[in-house]
Amino acid sequence: MTQRITGAEALVKALQAEGVDIMFGYPGGVVLPIYDALYDAEDIKHVLVRHEQGAIHAADGYARATGRPGVALVTSGPGATNTVTGIANAYMDSIPLVVFTGQVATSVIGTDAFQESDITGITMPITKHNYLVKDAAELPEVIKEAFHIATTGRPGPVLIDVPVDVSKGEVDFAYPETVNLPGYKPTYRGHAKQIKQASNLIAKARKPLLYVGGGVIASGAAREVKELAELMQLPVTCTLMGKGAFPEDHHLFIGMPGMHGAKYTNYSITETDLLIGVGVRFDDRVTGKLSAFASKAKVIHVDIDPAEIGKNKPVDVPIVGDARHIVAALVEELRKMDAAPRTDAWMRAIDDWRNRFPLHYSGETGTIMPQRVVQRIDAIANEMGRELIVCTEVGQNQMWAMQFHTCRSPRTWVSSGGLGTMGFGFPASIGAQAGRPDALVVDIAGDGSFQMVSQELATAKVHDLPVKVVILNNGYLGMVRQWQELFYGKRYSQSVLPQDCPDFVKLAEAYGCFGVRAEKPEDVDQALAAAFAYDGPAVVDCRVEAEECVFPMVAPGGSIDEMLGGIPGCPVSEMLDDELLEEVWE
Repeated sequence: MTQRITGAEALVKALQAEGVDIMFGYPGGVVLPIYDALYDAEDIKHVLVRHEQGAIHAADGYARATGRPGVALVTSGPGATNTVTGIANAYMDSIPLVVFTGQVATSVIGTDAFQESDITGITMPITKHNYLVKDAAELPEVIKEAFHIATTGRPGPVLIDVPVDVSKGEVDFAYPETVNLPGYKPTYRGHAKQIKQASNLIAKARKPLLYVGGGVIASGAAREVKELAELMQLPVTCTLMGKGAFPEDHHLFIGMPGMHGAKYTNYSITETDLLIGVGVRFDDRVTGKLSAFASKAKVIHVDIDPAEIGKNKPVDVPIVGDARHIVAALVEELRKMDAAPRTDAWMRAIDDWRNRFPLHYSGETGTIMPQRVVQRIDAIANEMGRELIVCTEVGQNQMWAMQFHTCRSPRTWVSSGGLGTMGFGFPASIGAQAGRPDALVVDIAGDGSFQMVSQELATAKVHDLPVKVVILNNGYLGMVRQWQELFYGKRYSQSVLPQDCPDFVKLAEAYGCFGVRAEKPEDVDQALAAAFAYDGPAVVDCRVEAEECVFPMVAPGGSIDEMLGGIPGCPVSEMLDDELLEEVWE
């Protein structure tokens, strides 16, 4: 049954048909017809942000925390171009978004009309697909397709550009039940022959390593990955995007690999004889020098995007398909084979590295160590019995959070991976809190990143979203300063941010939020507990050790077994106790 309504009303009805319960946005002239239609849509909550980039990051955080697509709506011209960083961020991390941008009337497109921008052209390289709708009658089908494309296969952002005359035009509304996209058929089931080949390699391997990433989160494969790891006693390493895909308090978990990975993690990759990559893309921050990465290993690569397989690292067994289906098939095949673990000596070797080269930091001597703040966030949340979702900004704060926050379940870690976007964490935490209202959502921030988006304190306050921002305030653009220390002779060019400008406590209070400062180690617990107990948004300004570095660290272009803070140039075999050598390298 059809009904005659405006394009704007059709857009809102389409969102309702897709089950959208919340969206993020900022109004402007050409989207006023849509905002007018939203006025009566009581089942869709609209969160008014203070900058369009914040809308995209919030939708992104919502998607990561809930598994549902994030939705945003902005106006044309600068409103649309302000979304570009957020869209690129979601694209790099394969996050499902549907972004609606307003556009000038179809009759003046291409004339440099007021607030016109070619947003479909601008975002073509950073969207999974995008649309310029030229007829109101196309809207229902386009929106149905957009949600389908964004959420299936390898997820990603889809943009729909809606000219103002399209939103004002009339349409006989009937929402389609299915989509017809002949050129878009993602593969979900892996090839049976390749699954058997992979199973045979896993059954025979003496030093295997399960390397999992964001694809495991996206496909909901955490349970299957845990089953495979426990069945074959496989040590597990998770990328930044894969954090939470495997419980980090499990004995088989061996940390994050790569540039700031633990020494024992990187040593394990260097010595493995079988690397099983699931939902990973072998990015440069993990691999370092590609020719040296897992150079002794055969490689199995499972990914739903065939373009990723073999793109960076040659692969022995490629398996295209959905991680959950394929890992479940591997478990089934290994059970049929009656395969038994052969990794006892390998795990003892890894444990030896883990005991001798743990992640660590220096003791406190009157100043707050940032790593300890991360650990105390975990501890206090646990003491309060709260489900914790950790969001991060980008830089040192992100890496310390990755190293020292213990993540036990999927979709409780929200961080910008591929694009490395400063200013992501706080608006993303707003989206995560909107999607998971009962969780304790904490943004572990840097003083640099937070100042890019601090205006969104108004968004959190006005919409009663009790996010907590814990600023590791070291008075620098910390990661920039670290590189300047290590590679530029401590010439701190334009990386200094005075710790007292702004006063973050007063800034929080100006927005009607709670602000508290910790200046000494003994202040940290009290400040965190007060912020976490506060019924509303809160900011904790932690004045941390100014020139603390993130270690270990692989220098740019270096091999991951040669770490600053590691033992550069030392053969991995020399780092094992002698009695383990014969068992592991027999």
